[in-house]
Amino acid sequence: MVSDVSLEELHEFAQSLEIPKRGFHGDHYDVPLHIREMAVSRGALEVTSRELLRALNGAGLRVTARERRDYKNVADANHGSGASVSDRGQ
Repeated sequence: MVSDVSLEELHEFAQSLEIPKRGFHGDHYDVPLHIREMAVSRGALEVTSRELLRALNGAGLRVTARERRDYKNVADANHGSGASVSDRGQ
């Protein structure tokens, strides 16, 4: 799940769906299947991967593969500590 507006909007929506912060991957959340229907009923749009990338790029929220790896490494190191893992809205 991504936002085409801001990471703040994305985090708020994810929180309203009770998606754990560990589901955030630098520019998107992984959405568990059991939450997908609820997300759509609350306004999320199902899009193709091409449309998803276009929305991320258009909003300036797309992270590079290297940034995603760096984010994952920091997140893995901080897992369970409750510490902030990034300045990208966490």
